[in-house]
Amino acid sequence: ARYQLMGAAMRQDGVRVLLTAHHRTDQAETVLMRLAHGSGLAGLKGMTDFAEVEGVTLFRPLIDIDPTDLRAVVEAARMTPAEDPSNLDTHYERVRWRQALPGLAELGLDTEDLAGLARRAGEADSTIAFYAAQAMAEGLGADRLGALNFAQDWYRALPAAVAQRVLAEGLNRAGGSRRPYGLGAVERLHQAICGEGFGNDTGHGCLIRLRHGRIWLLREPDRDVPPSVTIGPQKVLTWDDRFEIANGLGTPVVVAPATGLTRTGAEELLGQGLEAPAEAIGGAPLVTGADGSVIALGTATFNDQVVITPVWVRTDRAKA
Repeated sequence: ARYQLMGAAMRQDGVRVLLTAHHRTDQAETVLMRLAHGSGLAGLKGMTDFAEVEGVTLFRPLIDIDPTDLRAVVEAARMTPAEDPSNLDTHYERVRWRQALPGLAELGLDTEDLAGLARRAGEADSTIAFYAAQAMAEGLGADRLGALNFAQDWYRALPAAVAQRVLAEGLNRAGGSRRPYGLGAVERLHQAICGEGFGNDTGHGCLIRLRHGRIWLLREPDRDVPPSVTIGPQKVLTWDDRFEIANGLGTPVVVAPATGLTRTGAEELLGQGLEAPAEAIGGAPLVTGADGSVIALGTATFNDQVVITPVWVRTDRAKA
């Protein structure tokens, strides 16, 4: 809530980046909490210099500075460091870890060591992300309904850490990134896919289906169904956190899940057979005009003035 409030103030003032005073002890506490919660490398890298929180771009210039040094700078300037009473409230988990830090330091695990662990975890995480991106470019396919797929044998041949990152990203893309995935759940699903007898599963708002030797990741069509939405002329809308729909027409269009469309009906609209399981239809956007005519299904548009792009494609282009 506080970042949303600060983000609103930043937009009002035309500010693009928020600087925070997170320091090395904050980083150490974060690493300890995530370690206790079973985080993987992505969590153990702690807080990064730059981050996006609730749409706010953060920069943490003091993240590797010991707070004792910060206090000395303030006192040398003949100022009094501010003290937040909540920093002593053991109701908060972070405070309890903060109070445990002196005891850990006596055992040889101090904030500098924990910050070093975060840095090394970040380096390892970046390496896995690099190879996972290469793997996705090579073996992760997407159809026009928004369903993703990969060959089961190809997936099984990947190193486990890379495969799990591919799977997690695939679930994010197919399911719309509506909530953070749990590493334990991804590991369980990874083991199931790599095992014998895998057929169907669910996770992260997705259906996972084995079909003709390929694993399909589909948005669950009956889960948190997005309502019908009208897009005005010359407007752009992000639908279900998965598709960016640009209406270049001079009239409004309506977007709704294609839940009532049969496989036969979808294939007639697309002009070809579907490789994906039938459940993929219900998770795809159906765009209709004011007269009820179908303008688009998934990313397949029948009017070049309406353009539909998966959000992850737009994001990848922005990164490039």
